Amino acid sequence: MPLKDALLALVVIVAWGLNFVVIKVGLQEIPPFLLGALRFLLVAIFIPFFKRPAMPWRSLFYFGFTIGFLQFGLLFSAMAMGVSAAMASVILNAQAFFTVLIAAAVLGESVGRHNVIGMIVAAFGLMLIALGETSGHVTLIGFFLTVLASLSWAVANIVVKTVGKVDMLSLVIWGTIVSPLPFAVLSYFVEGPELILYSLQNMGLKGYGALIYLALISTTLGFGLWSWLLSRHPANRVAPLSLLVPFVGLTSATLLLDEHLTVLQWIGGLVILGGLALNVFGPQLLATLRRRT
Repeated sequence: MPLKDALLALVVIVAWGLNFVVIKVGLQEIPPFLLGALRFLLVAIFIPFFKRPAMPWRSLFYFGFTIGFLQFGLLFSAMAMGVSAAMASVILNAQAFFTVLIAAAVLGESVGRHNVIGMIVAAFGLMLIALGETSGHVTLIGFFLTVLASLSWAVANIVVKTVGKVDMLSLVIWGTIVSPLPFAVLSYFVEGPELILYSLQNMGLKGYGALIYLALISTTLGFGLWSWLLSRHPANRVAPLSLLVPFVGLTSATLLLDEHLTVLQWIGGLVILGGLALNVFGPQLLATLRRRT
């Protein structure tokens, strides 16, 4: 990969890694469901500039509902309950394993030995993160909401698999037409019109900055560059770079938010990253072991 493309990949990795810190900051001024509605409403402004992806409307709805409304509704709620940006960045990437399992169950795709080993390792890491929570601020519900957000992302991946090759940036932009309305309805009935009005009237730099970042940097720029890289390079060279996203999430949350995970949680996070690495690089590792033995 040329240096220019590698630097662009680094931009995406950092943008997506910082995403969790930005969400945490945005939630200080905007309640979770209102944040979701405003984020996707802002992205939806770009719909007229993109051609609708070549896929059935039903599939587009399923994709937008799962990756937009469900994933971020669950994630924002979990982080509003106290789930740290560092913890969220690691747990959310467990979607790789959920994707493999759902693809095997629904699409009949094979599950390799490296996938199974990676899942077991990652499951152990999740258990360590849950056991390491001693602050009392993160409820078990918050932890499982983050896991469910990861599962929602995986379901969206399966939807993409069923429709074949499509432009991911166009798909993400058009998928936002599904999310603003259910987010707005939930915000009205759960958070209440008084809190909505208060948040909109008193939104400061944190709120506006978070919205701009989530809509323009993380979503539009991030997926735009990622799609461009996938169009120029083999997927097996680009996709593994996403393993660096939770590392950036962990590091940035520690440095910028002064989040302090317990030793057990740090170990759990590293174990999950190890499981993700096995899931991606397992075939190469197994082939190397066979050659040496």
